[in-house]
Parts: sequence; structure tokens; C-alpha cells
Amino acid sequence: MTANKFQLSARSLSRLDGVHPDLVKVVKRAIELTEVDFMVTEGVRTAARQKQLVAAGASQTSRSRHLPTANKCGMSCAVDLAAMVGAEVRWDWPLYPKLAKAMKAAAAELGVPIEWGGDWKTLVDGPHFQLTWKAYP
Repeated sequence: MTANKFQLSARSLSRLDGVHPDLVKVVKRAIELTEVDFMVTEGVRTAARQKQLVAAGASQTSRSRHLPTANKCGMSCAVDLAAMVGAEVRWDWPLYPKLAKAMKAAAAELGVPIEWGGDWKTLVDGPHFQLTWKAYP
């Protein structure tokens, strides 16, 4: 992976407010490594928002890592990222393994254990990245 000139927007940075600092470091390093530009679409999530996502079938749990109350540290331990092609948000699956490659490389470099929703067996979630429950209960 080669470094490139992508940067997180002010909007993406604001969406990292309340997210665990270790995950913030991973996202900030990943934007330097990625071959696909991305934006942060969600960090901290409210219980009401989570309930909406469960009702819509977009999530299967009320104990999301996005909820600060679900984590002992009281911060969000998850982010959702959206691939950007030019100024357009894109949901094409082939872009998300490329984002995951950058996120996993950044996490390995920084020694921060993460999980990618794209590796899950049920409800595969390409935009979702979270700190592991084991290391960050």
C-alpha cells in the first residue's frame, strides 16, 4: 500500500467525537494508507437510532458497539465508513475490501485489534469496523 493524498473532512472528523481514541487513530492512519477515499458516516449512535436500525433490519442487536452505553469505557467502539469515488458516496462491494485492507493495516501498525463487519458470517456489514470485545469490553 502506498500513501496518498486523501484526507478526512471536517464532517468526518466531527463524527469521530465520542469514539474511542484507539479507533480514531486507526481511522486517521487508514485514510493515509487507503487506495479508496472514504468518509466517516457514523461513530456514536443513540439508543433510538439503534432501535430504528434493528427495526429496519440493518442491525441485529440493541447492544451495538456504536452505543457508548454498551461499552465499559463509555465511548463508541465502532465506526461506519462510506467509500468515496470523486465526490460521490458509493456502496459497490468491491470498494469495501479495499477499505478493510487499509483499516486492518493501520490497526496492525498501531497494535489495535479491530473487527470488520465484512468478515462476519451473518449480516455482512462492509462499512462497519469495531474494536474487538475481547480487548475493549
